[in-house]
Amino acid sequence: MRDLHGISESDLLAAATASALRRYPVGSAAWNYENGLMLYSLLENSVCLQGHAFDAEVKRRLDTTLEADGSIRTYRMEDFNLDQINMGKVAFVLWEETGDPRYENTVNLLVRQLALQPRTPSGSFWHKKIYPDQVWLDGLYMFGPFLAAYARRVGREDLLEDTIAQVKRVRDTMRDGRTGLYYHGRDESKRMAWADPATGCSPEFWGRAQGWLAMALVDMLEIIPEKNAAAASLRAMLSDLAASLIRCQQPSGLWCQLPAKPGLKGNYFEASASCMIAYVLLKGARKGWLSGDACLAAGKKAIRGIENCLVAADERDEIHLSGICKVAGLGGKPYRDGSADYYIREPVVSDDFKGMGPFLLAMGEASRISAPPPCS
Repeated sequence: MRDLHGISESDLLAAATASALRRYPVGSAAWNYENGLMLYSLLENSVCLQGHAFDAEVKRRLDTTLEADGSIRTYRMEDFNLDQINMGKVAFVLWEETGDPRYENTVNLLVRQLALQPRTPSGSFWHKKIYPDQVWLDGLYMFGPFLAAYARRVGREDLLEDTIAQVKRVRDTMRDGRTGLYYHGRDESKRMAWADPATGCSPEFWGRAQGWLAMALVDMLEIIPEKNAAAASLRAMLSDLAASLIRCQQPSGLWCQLPAKPGLKGNYFEASASCMIAYVLLKGARKGWLSGDACLAAGKKAIRGIENCLVAADERDEIHLSGICKVAGLGGKPYRDGSADYYIREPVVSDDFKGMGPFLLAMGEASRISAPPPCS
């Protein structure tokens, strides 16, 4: 492997995009949140930064997951799984760009799921049918920007208000007052063994969970009209979370798997969280939602840390990203107790879409700042 010292952000973005597509054959696409994250990241940069060069590649991969009428292969609405909504953001963008009714049908199918999605007593979506009364930070990213964009498109103010209310409920019930970070999950029923008996929250602050929440906020702020009264409260929530995350940033520029416990034995610099947070800080600063120089400086420092510590090219000039937590959750079988030891022991992999997608988004924001395109 060789390092990439001296390469520009735009050149690294182009090389990483090409490498990702070569490792992502059209026939391998599946309808899940990981593919949705990767395809959305490719499309987001293609539209603005790369002359729409990869739009067709994204479309080809999405199309293999759909039937001719826009129904989704392998999808089961009765699972009521918020993760299944994330891929819908790609279908939504293609619907807006092409007007193809097939993509409209896909979007409407997912909206119907959300209309029927089980809710906690306080009104939040269950993360999945198999996790009753549980809210996970991941879920806000999976459905929040999608439902906000749909609400704006069809003029459903009630859906937008519902989405924002669920975000605020997370702020009010899952934020830790001492660190300003957010617990990974909350069981409103307090039945799960991992749930705090008083709050229902899980025990730890997981790095990627902070990233899911932060990305949900910046992506929703891009959709919600500035005149909407709730926009200011979401900006304040984003600003508070960004400040809390910056306090956890390590001298390397990166964030740990457990960001509030950097000295814990076995803790490590985790790529997906670092890329997500870099994306949020740079996008928030560029859009003016995060004021002052601290967020921009922290975002640039994160990009340098990612480039220096986590990214390398092999002998064929393929770009690779290391240090990605493969997966983490709560409960289930085998049982995941949400402890620090649990998060530390989860497998660490390279080039997983949960890291590569945010890496492309972060490099896209770095490219926008270093050489702003006309559409920024």
